[in-house]
Amino acid sequence: MIVIGLTGSIGMGKSTTARLFAEEGAHVFDADAAVAVLYAPGGAAVGPVGEAFPDAIHEGGVDRVRLSDALRRDPKGFERLEAIVHPLVGRARDDFFAKARDEGAEFAVLDVPLLFEADLAHLVDVIAVVTAPEDIQRERVLARANMDEAKLDAILSRQMPDHEKRARAHLIIDTSGGIEQAREQVRLALDTLRRDPGLA
Repeated sequence: MIVIGLTGSIGMGKSTTARLFAEEGAHVFDADAAVAVLYAPGGAAVGPVGEAFPDAIHEGGVDRVRLSDALRRDPKGFERLEAIVHPLVGRARDDFFAKARDEGAEFAVLDVPLLFEADLAHLVDVIAVVTAPEDIQRERVLARANMDEAKLDAILSRQMPDHEKRARAHLIIDTSGGIEQAREQVRLALDTLRRDPGLA
């Protein structure tokens, strides 16, 4: 099984690219989806996050908007939050790996926005970075609800610059040409790894 680390900054099209990998038969672990489960009512992160950030709890779960507000007021809170959430996501990721191996997966994709920033590159064989020009990135993100320039800049300040991610990549998926072009790049990436597993 070849493990592909899929990453990319906000607005680059990483989630869509992860779906394209899944459509080509890869087993995909979505770190954001794992966090959503942990934050939902009854999730394993609700109690410890509530202790660290009481204002972030709403209707029995972690409210991401309220949590974001709390973190804006206390930037050092990111370290406390990561200390809570990262080990829990790690357990979910280990379960994913075990299931993928049991099912004989050819490719397992770790869809992790902060693959480099969280020092998780050692978990993967190959790194695929999803990219797009900065103007397209900003246009995509600013079209989202509850997003503005200041919030986007704050998010980008915590992410490794795109050019640095691309420099560390084995594979690059450029989403600026639309979904079908991205799909072809995903297929080419998988075919390349099949022909030359040495890349991994």
